[in-house]
Amino acid sequence: MFFGTLFVCRMQLTERQKQVFHYIKEAQRTTGVTPSTRDIQTHFGFSSQTAAVSHLKALEKKGVIRRLEGKARAIIFPEELDRERLVDIPVYGQIPAGMAAADIAQSESEGCITVDVATIGIPRNARTFALKVRGDSMVNAHICDGDTVILEVKEPKQGDVVAALIDGETTLKRFIIENGRPFLKAENDLYPDLIPVMELVAQGVMVALVRQA
Repeated sequence: MFFGTLFVCRMQLTERQKQVFHYIKEAQRTTGVTPSTRDIQTHFGFSSQTAAVSHLKALEKKGVIRRLEGKARAIIFPEELDRERLVDIPVYGQIPAGMAAADIAQSESEGCITVDVATIGIPRNARTFALKVRGDSMVNAHICDGDTVILEVKEPKQGDVVAALIDGETTLKRFIIENGRPFLKAENDLYPDLIPVMELVAQGVMVALVRQA
């Protein structure tokens, strides 16, 4: 009975509303993150974010989505998404994907993004944070300037992409161990390997990536 009622509601959607609905659902399925109103505006070429908001309100009114008040990007699809799968992940500014720069360990949160933990494959109680990427040293790993990476605080394994503190500075690189010694490797031939003089501490292991449309 529930699914029959939901189907009737969807049949009442306009063509554009259907397109917005499927765009949101596919983005959430593949990345675990709901697109923002700016993402929706850019994807569909709307003249303003107001148009995106209007479509979201219409979809909510027709019962095919539910937005969580006070939660950025938090949209539930009533027929399949359990609220227990959504978590808010703090965004701690930018991280260089170039040469190492200042430590992010003491950074304050610049807000949160809401993700579906089942989609990105992490436990709900995992210690996670997010950083905005600045630079092009990881482009061969498909991590580009302007992307947002989601990281889990855990011990890195060989080949993991990590946010790491190396000799007092932080960068995003691939974690490599050779002959028992760890170092950081870029995914861009223009950048050298970073070999620690004093210390190398992985602050988080990348588990997902969010890209603006």
